Amino acid sequence: MATVTSADGTTVAYETVGSGPALIIVDGAMCYRGNGPARDLAAALADSYTVFIYDRRGRGASGDTAPWSADREIDDLAALIEAAGGTAYLVGCSSGAVLAADAANRLDGVRKLALYEPPFIVDDTHPARPDTYLPRTEAMIAAGDNGGAVKMFLRHVGVPGLVVSIMALTPVFGRLKAVAPTLPYDLRILGDTGRGVPLDAARWSRVRVPAMVMDGGKSPRYMRNAAKALSEALPKAEYRTLPGQTHIVKAAVVAPAVKDFLRG
Repeated sequence: MATVTSADGTTVAYETVGSGPALIIVDGAMCYRGNGPARDLAAALADSYTVFIYDRRGRGASGDTAPWSADREIDDLAALIEAAGGTAYLVGCSSGAVLAADAANRLDGVRKLALYEPPFIVDDTHPARPDTYLPRTEAMIAAGDNGGAVKMFLRHVGVPGLVVSIMALTPVFGRLKAVAPTLPYDLRILGDTGRGVPLDAARWSRVRVPAMVMDGGKSPRYMRNAAKALSEALPKAEYRTLPGQTHIVKAAVVAPAVKDFLRG
């Protein structure tokens, strides 16, 4: 493990694997080096890239200087890009795809973007995210009910209630509870993109690098519509569906698609 210091003094923990051009994986909600798809995805990309996986602030071994802001998360990526030599590819998953796109809108060191299933709701194929969802999440966390916040999040993203109850008895649930205070960060990064209306393309109007937005062929229609919408909002993007895939990132399928795009 190594660390970089972000602009506000926060320590950001990361590690690298492989060799080649720098590539940074940007995790989604509650994911970090010790929990989530980044480590497997890094291993699958390591034959072609120097892959950076890192703990987003508030997770794992990284700090969490208050107050949080999306700009500070972008500053964290800027520090990692500097550590990588000044330029890097960004591969973002779920809400991490949104953070990666926002970073490319502000930072000069991003070479290309490969994004998987941003969790927007852009039409009527799924109920809009309730306005009360973020305040309820924050209230649960403030009251110390991290487990309740995690359960509500899992149900919100479509995990069946019975599965949630079983998960609550497993070690992974403890890891999720530990990073539950970061759930509001991802919700704020998503912003107003869960209202069931088209995206505001102006948000990413300064992205000048090529991008690919992927979805899974077995993912819900609303999720696939969201990926296509982001590909249309980004100035230089293509859209690709990975047959048979869902929102769960499978490195054996996603990594080859990422390599094809980045080499193109």
